[in-house]
Amino acid sequence: MILETIRVGVMQVNCYVLALEDNSAGIIIDPGADEQKIRRVLDKHKIKPAFIINTHGHIDHIGCDDKFGIPVYIHSKDAELLRNPELNLSGFLAEPLSVRSQVRTLEDKEEINSGGFKLEVIHVPGHTPGGIALLMKEPETKILFSGDSLFFQSIGRSDFPGADGELLIKSIKEKLLILDDDTVVYPGHGASSTIGREKRRNPFLN
Repeated sequence: MILETIRVGVMQVNCYVLALEDNSAGIIIDPGADEQKIRRVLDKHKIKPAFIINTHGHIDHIGCDDKFGIPVYIHSKDAELLRNPELNLSGFLAEPLSVRSQVRTLEDKEEINSGGFKLEVIHVPGHTPGGIALLMKEPETKILFSGDSLFFQSIGRSDFPGADGELLIKSIKEKLLILDDDTVVYPGHGASSTIGREKRRNPFLN
């Protein structure tokens, strides 16, 4: 399995590229910026991406959604953020962004099946109304892409429009911390962790 992490943009978002092997179809998670950096990884492995998954709709995670000519998946409660520069926070920048690609919405507990991958959608509202995490079921298990919900010894910000800090903590505790302790957490920013480490050491959750 190919799992490449590419840190993109001024906010150093973790963009993830998934594929079973070289010369196969792939998935891009959160292509927030730096199209050419992402393309270099795709070209290195000769991966043809089938679609993009946005863990939520903020500009630092969606900035390159239109660069690859493929559908974009996002939770239904964040779909509006893709179209609205004020909600996706790009309205505060010099170039407001409204995603033009085909958008397909996701719901809690839905499974995404493509190219040998099975990813379960976990709705983790709080950072945004439609924030999600993605739990890998195939080809490997105990891998979680947590977006901007759970970080290494931290959690997502709750001072943006539509955010709710109490709901975020509740969502993390009830939906993510119930996973096996050895589940590896690949967050939207920063270093990876495990569920067990965050249970014991995350000051926002204890």
